[in-house]
Amino acid sequence: MGEPNQLVSSLVTEHLRYTPLSLIDDIINSINGLVYKAVTAVEQGLLAAPPTTLGFGQASSNSIPDTDGDGNIIYPEATQEIENGVHQLETLLEATVDKTFDKLEIILLRSVLTVPEDIASWVRLGHYENLSITQQADAPTPESINLQRRKLQETQKLHAALLGETSQNAALIVQLKSLLSSAEQGPARKPKIEDAENTHPSTTKQGNSTFAFLTEDASSKELGVGNRGQKPLTTNVNFALSQLPAMRSLLAILKPKLSLLPATTAIDIEAPEEERRHYIESQTRRHLESTRGLDLDAQGQNRDGEWQGGGRRMGAEEVGAIEGIVNMLQSGHEHKDAQADPDVMEES
Repeated sequence: MGEPNQLVSSLVTEHLRYTPLSLIDDIINSINGLVYKAVTAVEQGLLAAPPTTLGFGQASSNSIPDTDGDGNIIYPEATQEIENGVHQLETLLEATVDKTFDKLEIILLRSVLTVPEDIASWVRLGHYENLSITQQADAPTPESINLQRRKLQETQKLHAALLGETSQNAALIVQLKSLLSSAEQGPARKPKIEDAENTHPSTTKQGNSTFAFLTEDASSKELGVGNRGQKPLTTNVNFALSQLPAMRSLLAILKPKLSLLPATTAIDIEAPEEERRHYIESQTRRHLESTRGLDLDAQGQNRDGEWQGGGRRMGAEEVGAIEGIVNMLQSGHEHKDAQADPDVMEES
């Protein structure tokens, strides 16, 4: 049997509120349950019936049969025969049920629980009555939804980054305020170990912060630096104006001394680069000549067997060593010649 049309299957499932296969499976499971109950009842009835009624009797009159506690004769072959027969009956019923209900399933799926494919697209179920499916002009589209989702993600990232910046700035402001604020003046007391451990490194031994001199100085107090009631911009302008006379006096002192300084030439920016390049070339040439045994010309190229001019000058020690080696070789050859010709030895 071919696969049913997806449109037909979804239409029937939506109408029945369950799939057609689930209905057929429930029917088959119910029949199988009845079959198992019937087989169990048959087995119990046969085991409860007397074996003689079922045709089992004493095979030989000479032997004494086995009996149970009530004095009833035991027939072990009867129990085995009943179990085998019940098993064969169960197998036969299962095969018959499967074959029959497979046919029922095909009939139901093809003829009963189905809708013709040519009219399936025209069927409208009851819960679709008076339902308007026209799309509004301002209805969101998948593209617009994805765009808004990406905007939301980027906004959340920016929000998290701004929160981090805010916390860092707040911590920095607290540290700067601790540097500028002076310690509270309290009664003298003996310092404890905990206080020494918890003391911030920005505070001094006298109890004032590192930059407390900016606000505790006499001129700072006169200008109102560090006064919370005064505006910071006004304080900064007043402080800058107060430093102008001192700067003018220093400028008047330095101007005459500037004319006495010798004139300086422009710094050659390319000189360090030229020196570095010359140093690298000289070291490279030295390495090639001493390690590789190359003889380079003025342009740094190998002469390749051409006449290379005079070699390097040899020292006196090197010349003496070479002459000693030559003399040793000559004496060795003369000694060999004398051993080879004894007449020469006698004449000498």
